[in-house]
Amino acid sequence: MKKIFLLAAVALVALSGCNAPKDGYELVWADEFEQDGAPNPENWTYELMRKGQVNNEEQEYVESLDNAWVEDGILHIKAIKDGDRITSARLISQGKQSWTYGRVEARLKVPAGLGVWPAFWMLPNKSQYGGWPRCGEIDIMEFVGYQPTTIHGTIHTGKYNHMIGTQKGTNTQVPTCTEDYHIYTLDWTPENITISVDGNAYFSFDNDGAGDPGTWPFDQPFYIIMNVAFGGGWGGAEGVDYNVLPAEMLVDWVRVYQKTAE
Repeated sequence: MKKIFLLAAVALVALSGCNAPKDGYELVWADEFEQDGAPNPENWTYELMRKGQVNNEEQEYVESLDNAWVEDGILHIKAIKDGDRITSARLISQGKQSWTYGRVEARLKVPAGLGVWPAFWMLPNKSQYGGWPRCGEIDIMEFVGYQPTTIHGTIHTGKYNHMIGTQKGTNTQVPTCTEDYHIYTLDWTPENITISVDGNAYFSFDNDGAGDPGTWPFDQPFYIIMNVAFGGGWGGAEGVDYNVLPAEMLVDWVRVYQKTAE
């Protein structure tokens, strides 16, 4: 066990030296997906959900190595159709890894096809402000298959959310998002949230400073979610093509940086 902890510490130091941003951040956590098999249980839990439980999505979220596994340094999250049943995986770091402020990013490739809806996003570890949307949500990367070159970044709060058509967000064009890996980044401070692709910022949301959690619930620890949905209110808004299944999101790494101590 001591050897495992020592190796983990050495790996974190090595990553910090090689990959840390040069603007006052240091690496505080990473999953490089170096161990084949199940996702690291120290970092991830399979979140289980029924078909239609959220957003009218057609898949079930299950705990299976057929739907989420690590192989050759890559995390695979795959939606599969077997007869009338569609299964997929939703991995969460809740209760295991969470942060308040910092830079959260992943290098990943999204699947193509009408109906797919992969996402890399965050929710509060233990909401201080009630249920969704009052708790807050940060969507670092969302993709829907009927917009094959478009990536979306969005935040939701009690006052700004899609249920009442007031969500704050925008999108950007990433023509090779289904063909190549890209780096999707959240920069989060007490004053601002900025979302970027490959270092190019395209969405920014400022804290209005009013102290109202209805507009800024982002002062609490948030955890990471990675999933591949199929169909549903947004993913299936222009129909679905079951022939695109199986469809998988590939994740090279996930890293979290925070400001170095002054």
